[in-house]
Amino acid sequence: MTNIIEASNINKKVELDKGHELHILKDVNLVIKKGEFVSVMGPSGSGKSTLLYNLSGMDRVSSGSVVFQGHELGSLKEDELAKIRLKYMGFIFQDINLLKNLSVIDNVMFPALVSKGVVKNKVLQKARKLLQMTGIDKLENHQITQASGGQLQRVGICRALINNPDIIFGDEPTGALDSKSTEDILSILGEISSTGTTVMLVTHDVKVAAKTERVLFMKDGNLVAEKKMKKFDHLQDDSKEREESIMKWMVKNGF
Repeated sequence: MTNIIEASNINKKVELDKGHELHILKDVNLVIKKGEFVSVMGPSGSGKSTLLYNLSGMDRVSSGSVVFQGHELGSLKEDELAKIRLKYMGFIFQDINLLKNLSVIDNVMFPALVSKGVVKNKVLQKARKLLQMTGIDKLENHQITQASGGQLQRVGICRALINNPDIIFGDEPTGALDSKSTEDILSILGEISSTGTTVMLVTHDVKVAAKTERVLFMKDGNLVAEKKMKKFDHLQDDSKEREESIMKWMVKNGF
């Protein structure tokens, strides 16, 4: 399986005030393979969200190297990074940053329409297929104020997929959702992963991590452990066993 991301000895430091700095990521080494469904766990302040931002080029590492599909992100200019994120990456966050003055479908289409050389009718067709796939096609012309939290998260997923990204990054994408909406979103992300798109989620929820095939654990800026699992089978649905397996692994490692 081909690597999509290779991170070598990455560090992230933030200057707090004169002579003081916060060392957030500490010599992290990580490889993400194409088509993997990966979750990152760890206590608050462990560096898991910072890891996601640095791997995606949304933030720059202080030292070390992040290579995304042959591109060393640290060597790229801001406009080059923006093009890579727009074309090859999709992002889903806990707080869905949708444009309030646009309808649901216009929000989904927006990232594609800012790309050069796109045909609006083709983008519209793709957006409608995504809305149908996520079960919110009836909301096409609704304003985002007319949708629930779970529905808005689905809009965010559609928007993240509109440019056919190679990888989806999610930072606590189910953190503000109820259990039913969480299950629905995880099912959608599982389907996306099964088509070959890489998915990487930051989460504090064992139920979310149990649906992924590799769990990474961060502590104090270090990547301290990982647990590999088989791909989740929605037909078999052994969620409870997978959750218990992760919990035992965490206890065994003192997490």
